[in-house]
Amino acid sequence: MRHVVVCAGLGILLAGAAQAVGRSQLCPKPEGSGTHSRPRPPVAPSLVLYHNFSWEELLVRVVSIRGGGIAACCCSHLLRRAGFGVADDKLDRPKLPAVMLSETSQKLLQDLFQQNKLFAGVHRIRRRAVLWGEQAEAVMLPHYALVVSEATLLNRIQAEAVPGGGVEQDVAEWEILAARTHPSAASQPFLEHAFGTRMASALPVMLKTDAASDACWIESQPEGWLFLLPSDERSGWLLAVGVRPERILAGSRLIGPQITATGSEAGRFASYPRIAEPLCAPGWLACGSAALGFDPLCGDGAGHAVREAILGSAVICAASQGGDVKSLVAHYEARLVAGFRRHLEVCRQFYEAGRCGPWWDQQIADLNRGLEWCSQRLARSPGFRYRLNGFALEPVR
Repeated sequence: MRHVVVCAGLGILLAGAAQAVGRSQLCPKPEGSGTHSRPRPPVAPSLVLYHNFSWEELLVRVVSIRGGGIAACCCSHLLRRAGFGVADDKLDRPKLPAVMLSETSQKLLQDLFQQNKLFAGVHRIRRRAVLWGEQAEAVMLPHYALVVSEATLLNRIQAEAVPGGGVEQDVAEWEILAARTHPSAASQPFLEHAFGTRMASALPVMLKTDAASDACWIESQPEGWLFLLPSDERSGWLLAVGVRPERILAGSRLIGPQITATGSEAGRFASYPRIAEPLCAPGWLACGSAALGFDPLCGDGAGHAVREAILGSAVICAASQGGDVKSLVAHYEARLVAGFRRHLEVCRQFYEAGRCGPWWDQQIADLNRGLEWCSQRLARSPGFRYRLNGFALEPVR
């Protein structure tokens, strides 16, 4: 059987050009497609560090990756480092204007690409100003993150990735799809469960000269919330969730006074949590934002994309060594659903703290519905059968 791994790139924090997720058509490749005899691609030196197996033990040697987002780039790097041949098919799409990476996500990417200076010179966030719920005054809290455009981030990690080339796509035994649909996909429906309806708008803004550019700013309103993310000393991006930005800015006590001018709306996108079904089956896996969509209030989309790429790549490696594919994909699904449930739990805490009217009550109700869905799915799950040791999966004894 050919296997398909579906990956989407960067999770959205500020998605000026992002589009809402719709229905997709994804399914495994037809049975009996067989394998192909081909020259073995060169083995990366780090292969012996991460996977102790010979080429004779490999059932799958070539992976085709369509797309060029974070998840796809991480999968390509990890699989090449493990000795797989990778055929990259990078698809053009609008890049996100600004992404905020937490300290944990920074360290994860630095470890994955083995480069401590990966983020040298980018804009740093060191504080977070919060006016939330029924607070009378804003509070300033420590917050350690960085802000970078998606294009810059991708250029930096691609410069550190294991080089490849010379692998033909049509001989690939696995595919990693960074697009939610593709002509090679068959007709099985790939559905999405959405827990909310709230939309967000992204706008470029100019900051006042006395605004703190090393701080991000977040403020709740009766019908939504605002997030201001400086990208340098004088400019940044405004995320408005709920009602339109011009309406919500009019009542802003915290963020409005930091802005001297706003540009045209760069795009609107879904900001409610969502999860694909099915997430996986013997033959394919959904990864990155093709699998999960996060609320930007407390979702580190880029970090989740990296973690899912690590786990998805590890599943391919384990399957290629003769691991039980059904058991591996069941573990993968359980991990993603459990991670999604944790995200919903954190979201509910924030929305309960900001609660100040019917709009907030509806968001909490939607989150409760999502938590119930996750609990039902996990109740049917066989549990976690593997654990990551570095970048490889090993059975839990």
